[in-house]
Amino acid sequence: MIVGVPKEIMPGERRVAVTPDTCRKLSAMGTKVLVQAGAGQGSFVRDEDYAAAGATLAPDAEQVYRQADLVLKVKEPQLCKATGRHEASMMKAGQFLVTFLHPASPSNHQMIRQLAGQGVIALTLDSVPRISRAQTMDALTSMSTVAGYKAVLMAADRLPCFMPMVGTAVGMLPPAKVLVVGTGVAGLQALATAKRLGAVTVAADVRPAAREQATSLGAKIHELGVPDQVAVGDGGYARALPADWLAKEREALKPAVKEADIIILSALIPGRRAPLLVTADMVRSMKPGSAIVDIAIDQGGNCEATAAGEVVTRDQVCIDGTKNIPGMVPTTSTYMFAQNVCNFVGLLVEGSKLRLNLDDEIVAACLVTHQGRVVHAGALEAMEQTAAKVNA
Repeated sequence: MIVGVPKEIMPGERRVAVTPDTCRKLSAMGTKVLVQAGAGQGSFVRDEDYAAAGATLAPDAEQVYRQADLVLKVKEPQLCKATGRHEASMMKAGQFLVTFLHPASPSNHQMIRQLAGQGVIALTLDSVPRISRAQTMDALTSMSTVAGYKAVLMAADRLPCFMPMVGTAVGMLPPAKVLVVGTGVAGLQALATAKRLGAVTVAADVRPAAREQATSLGAKIHELGVPDQVAVGDGGYARALPADWLAKEREALKPAVKEADIIILSALIPGRRAPLLVTADMVRSMKPGSAIVDIAIDQGGNCEATAAGEVVTRDQVCIDGTKNIPGMVPTTSTYMFAQNVCNFVGLLVEGSKLRLNLDDEIVAACLVTHQGRVVHAGALEAMEQTAAKVNA
């Protein structure tokens, strides 16, 4: 059984799905590892390090996709501008794919349908349930830690003023105000980083446990007024709100958005499209020179004005829709991601063969395409909503 590791082609993506260390662990499971030459270059992993770990090097991605039974990637299949071919088109029926697919994001729907049409068995790492057994496989949590940290640095770099309070000969300069919406793993890391940089931090989350954690980091809580029984779903995750409550949440956010110098958006619903919380009108209310980083963009984004994969300026506000923030911290993120993926593969390999155990709740939650169909509940729901908007 061959595990294939192609080089990532998303612009700016420097991570790789397998390290020499996890290559050895995969080999111990009875697999052969095939790595595209140069795949680890962005993470400072040399081809000779893979070879020393027992991997075989392939000259190009086409050979990896052609020979692999299981493909391990970091980001969803993309169009390769150099060859004019989409990575999904190189995949084949019965082939397994494990990566971040973000299947609920509208920008990925066509790619998901293509994978289904080609008979690929695709599993997405952004749907790993947060249960104790899955902690070592939870790549979303690992990457959220990196994204929350880096997002604040990106926003601070664009801010036209100091982050901390600074005393000068002409007076005291006030600190910047940072609003973090969604205080899960990424949001908490963002709050901690902003606090270290000397900013005043404000947090907004519909979940009481998340608000409590934000308070422990010194953040002021901006109340959203959503009842706990409406907001909190299974496992303590945020629940997709009914339209009327989502409208009330946006209304409650308006004052905090208007006052913020930086907004970090990281509100997510597991397996669903990210909730739209900041409208274009709310962006227009912000101070000129303010900055937004929409970490939730991989699942559709929290801000109406965010452009996926781009940094844009709307009404003198910089809005960052970078889709691969953890890829900007490649050494740390690759180490964590590769360990998570290796542990996940352990669910799929039995006796040196691939096995799809649909009775395993982790596998079932992550399965996106199977037997020529899209089977992921969040993806199907988002596709129906997109179709309804088009036909309206």
